[in-house]
Amino acid sequence: MSKLDVTLACGLYDRTRGLFDGTVKPEGVNLNFLPMVPGETFWRMLNNNEFDVSELSLSSYTMLRSRCDERFIAIPVFPSRTFRHSGIYINTKSAIRSPGDLKGKRIGVGDYQMTAAVWVRGLLQDEYGIQPQDMNWLTGTAVQEFTLPTGITVEKFGSDNPEVLLENGEIDALISVMMPETLKRKNSNIKRLFPDYKRVEIDYYKRTGVFPIMHTLVIKTALYEKCPWLAISLYKAFAEAKIRSYRYIYNTDALTTTLPWVVNELEDTRELMGEDFWDYSIEGSRPTLETLFRYLYEQGLTERHMQIEELFVNNIKPDMSNYLHGTSEDR
Repeated sequence: MSKLDVTLACGLYDRTRGLFDGTVKPEGVNLNFLPMVPGETFWRMLNNNEFDVSELSLSSYTMLRSRCDERFIAIPVFPSRTFRHSGIYINTKSAIRSPGDLKGKRIGVGDYQMTAAVWVRGLLQDEYGIQPQDMNWLTGTAVQEFTLPTGITVEKFGSDNPEVLLENGEIDALISVMMPETLKRKNSNIKRLFPDYKRVEIDYYKRTGVFPIMHTLVIKTALYEKCPWLAISLYKAFAEAKIRSYRYIYNTDALTTTLPWVVNELEDTRELMGEDFWDYSIEGSRPTLETLFRYLYEQGLTERHMQIEELFVNNIKPDMSNYLHGTSEDR
């Protein structure tokens, strides 16, 4: 029986490496894995529909579906999850000492609607009472076109480097998915808003149960409708690749990751967040998904408050694992 040729664009992470190197093979699929950085992947998928399956910004995807753009359908695989308190950077000369000091300040962000920025604005509102309208925004070029929410003031960076703008004091703070290079310099004018960010993020998780999701995995809707089994095949493969990444970290014979206490970090994380902390399921991620979709609506980025069940394929159900075996290791 011939297999289906599928091109997948996705980041090369420890949790996706099995699909890239072929040690995990989706059933019924000849997989062409294109290892790509998120920004390029998103732009090409959103603007050119280039791939059969793609990692995609969860905020961009949700915004599309809220506007009845149904080119893609998601499966509950989340290649990127990151706490975002650590991604707020400030200029030390801007008199910002606490989150409340961000009010009235000039805040830089690469893309206003990117998922990381949605999370930061949401947590600033929920945790500290700071509204998006309380800040003045400077942005780069958007990966997709959208209408700005009412009451939001936005300027463009142009060709300027936002890290340089922050270092020079031309903006007061920066929300960034990348750590500024200048943060590493001894006498840098840049520091994190939350210097003890791990403690803050652990406290946030304990109180909310939220482990922020950045990206999901989407299939072209036409392909899914033609081959609905593909969603389950990919889901099983991504789940198996993730399990293998846990095992890889836990190899104490010779550490496979260049960190001396990586095993301790894994054990501490599991004690806090559970055995399968990087959850690939709707039910296991429901508090996180519901929070993000609320933020998108409150921030005026979605046309309506999107519901979880309308964004993901309907043939991956909570009890499915009782009837499926994972991809075997010797396959």
